[in-house]
Amino acid sequence: MLEMKKTTKEDIEKALWSGANTFRGKIDSSTYKDYLLVMLFLKYLNDMHKEHLDEYTEKYKGDKTRIERAMSREKFILSEESTFDYLYEHRREANIGELINKALMKIENENSSKLRDVFRNIDFNSEAMLGATKERNTILRNVLEDFEGLDLSPRALEDNDIIGDAYQYMIGQFASDAGKKGGEFFTPPMVSEVLARIVEPEENDRIYDPTCGGRVIIVTRCINAFKLRVSETLTKYISSLLRVIKV
Repeated sequence: MLEMKKTTKEDIEKALWSGANTFRGKIDSSTYKDYLLVMLFLKYLNDMHKEHLDEYTEKYKGDKTRIERAMSREKFILSEESTFDYLYEHRREANIGELINKALMKIENENSSKLRDVFRNIDFNSEAMLGATKERNTILRNVLEDFEGLDLSPRALEDNDIIGDAYQYMIGQFASDAGKKGGEFFTPPMVSEVLARIVEPEENDRIYDPTCGGRVIIVTRCINAFKLRVSETLTKYISSLLRVIKV
């Protein structure tokens, strides 16, 4: 049996860069990075959903009732119309922007305890942001195609922290625009590492990051630099913070 090809950080960055090229020249980079991160997160949810569906289908030998019950208890709930695959199949529809907005709203509503208001400030059907219908539809179709070949299922990922890494990559690539116009500032990883060493954390210390952003820089750098043994609760808390998309 052939070993499954892993999706690397470089693969994800390549898809993000391709998506950036789709937007470049049409809207500001401090804005289109938000569209790309939302699309990346949507693809991640889609691929995780498919992987778990396949696992339950095999486990319960195709018993639809048991499969549906198991899927209803998943961390994230996705209906067919809110999956990336559905949107990709309908990427040539004249109302693709509206379809994406409806999918995101549905995801929010079905996962309100985790994703409430996460997508409310981004509009894939905005003429002001993305241009008239024809131009907007072309952009959205191309972006969906940019991410379609990326396998973000958990078993395919080399590193599960895709949203955190992607956020850092996007901010790093577009630090000038994002800092000047988006109110966000990029801290190079080397600086974070130095700060972590200055803090000199020890096991059981409480670490506070007053400028906590998408990467929770001080916390993650401290853990990586000193290989601290953290509790399962803290690990889950950090993981949840790293996966938050702020738009």
